Amino acid sequence: MRDQKQSRVSKFLFQWSVFFVGLFIMAFGIALMIKAEMGSAPWDVLHIGLFSQFGLTIGTWSIIMGFFVILATSLLTKKFPQSGAFLNMVCVGLFIDFYLWLPFFQDPVTIAGKWIYLLIGILILGFGIGLYISSDCGAGPRDSLMLALTEKSGLKVSRIRLYMELFVLFFGWVLQGPISFGTILFCIMIGGIVGKTLPFCQRSVKFVLERSEQFENINKGPIRINHHDGISKEIG
Repeated sequence: MRDQKQSRVSKFLFQWSVFFVGLFIMAFGIALMIKAEMGSAPWDVLHIGLFSQFGLTIGTWSIIMGFFVILATSLLTKKFPQSGAFLNMVCVGLFIDFYLWLPFFQDPVTIAGKWIYLLIGILILGFGIGLYISSDCGAGPRDSLMLALTEKSGLKVSRIRLYMELFVLFFGWVLQGPISFGTILFCIMIGGIVGKTLPFCQRSVKFVLERSEQFENINKGPIRINHHDGISKEIG
């Protein structure tokens, strides 16, 4: 019983660690795209537009908009949101501001540097998304809303996601958010990147959890040649 409880605690801590590391990596990708100044992801276009018009910080607007998205999801589903959605909302905003605050994280001054920031940012962002989702600790605010709208409307997830991105992008454009090559590249590349990174991260997380379970419970581990209880040695 004690071993089972310890195993559940270890699994819980590992999954939430993966969740937070994924968000930390994802926020770094967002920060790289912002620093590149070649266009950001649709939601970040909106956050940057709000920041440029009303002040505060980009991360703060990410949190504020996340709150309204969670509220809309709760009204649609008539359910209280998962803790993962709240933590995603708060942590991503804080992590973005943390990266942008770092004094040594300078803006690239050359076109080549901007492209490097942009492309690496998209790749890192996609990997972070795959990692945090693989933790199975709950979807973020935007993904939760997407799933709720899909369930209510009966439309495909891809179509709902497209409508959401276009809606957000329009208001970001109205607020003079940065729409450019990076925005187009993100929309083209992110689906394929997450499609590759998510299965990889899910397999990796599953492998670690299974290995941990085998290590903690010897009955689930592979049988070894010298697998004995010591009785034969005492008799000999």
